[in-house]
Amino acid sequence: MVHASGGASLADLRIESLHKSFGPVDVLKGIDLAIRDGEFVSFLGPSGCGKSTLLRSIAGLETLTGGAIHLGGRDITDLPSARRDIAMVFQNYALYPHMNVRKNMSFGLSLNGMKTAEIDRRVAEAADILRITDLLARKPKQLSGGQRQRVAIGRAIVRKPQLFLLDEPLSNLDAGLRVTMRAELAALHERLGVTMIYVTHDQVEAMTLSHRVVVLDKGRVSQFGSPLELFHRPANLFVAGFIGSPKMNFLPARITGQGEGAITLRADGTASDLTIATPARPDPARPVTLGIRPDRLEIVGEGEGQLTGTVQLMERLGTESHAHIALADGTVLVAITDGTHPARAHDRVGLRIPAADAHVFDADGLALPRALDPATERLLTQ
Repeated sequence: MVHASGGASLADLRIESLHKSFGPVDVLKGIDLAIRDGEFVSFLGPSGCGKSTLLRSIAGLETLTGGAIHLGGRDITDLPSARRDIAMVFQNYALYPHMNVRKNMSFGLSLNGMKTAEIDRRVAEAADILRITDLLARKPKQLSGGQRQRVAIGRAIVRKPQLFLLDEPLSNLDAGLRVTMRAELAALHERLGVTMIYVTHDQVEAMTLSHRVVVLDKGRVSQFGSPLELFHRPANLFVAGFIGSPKMNFLPARITGQGEGAITLRADGTASDLTIATPARPDPARPVTLGIRPDRLEIVGEGEGQLTGTVQLMERLGTESHAHIALADGTVLVAITDGTHPARAHDRVGLRIPAADAHVFDADGLALPRALDPATERLLTQ
């Protein structure tokens, strides 16, 4: 990999106790992050969680209420945006409509007094990387959405910054083009090797592009880890419910026994106890929550599993089917099964929860530690 900044300095990013308030409203509530040089990190979360505000704070577009930001060993907390060595790609492209592609890409370099020969070299290099060389003479109105986004990215590339910030850059594209652009962004990062931070509300984008993902909830970091860590070892109920589609199934439960290296619990509506391997010792007087991913919830014959329910809906998606199953108390669980599963609406079925695949969350919503199968464990430690 060749760093766009020429490899002169490492572009690790450290954020320390970052706070941002708008009047009485606290939007960011003490963010601490360490992002490694060359890493692709996504900020992921629901609307209003603070991800765009955090990105704008790093870019210098927001004045911090408290905390510090360091990039490549420099304290950039109070530096103006233009002096941070950061390039930002916006959701709406932000191209100059009266300038052609070449001028859009080179305009910032011209303002900084760069020599024409170097500008031409950088524009040609970026255009080649993004496959837009034949578009350099066109104006934005003559481009498709995907082409405009490439130009916006090219404008960032020519600056050769230490850090790229991308604020939901694919959200205006249609579904098919988003898939194509995701692959192109991944290839671009591999080629440039620069540190990239990507804001999105789309977990598929975050999971497929990122080395690590910051999951934000109400202005706080809920978990920071690899995509597989977030999926297989969610830190809390919020992450468990946010990561994965369809989302994890949850059932209220109570502790019925504790032994060495395991606990026994009974979930609401179940016909038997479930023994879960964990070194944790939750307070047996307080309720817990049992979680199971839809792809791990097994449909069996009525009376054969821990739960019994009625199929409300079978979503036939081809290679798989999503079964929506209502329990007696009205709780609806989703099970992913094969595309030709014979279950139909109104059928009575049983549901089996494999103990090895179950997640347990304590009364405060924190996940109890759990062992994973060796193959998954190896993937998480790579």
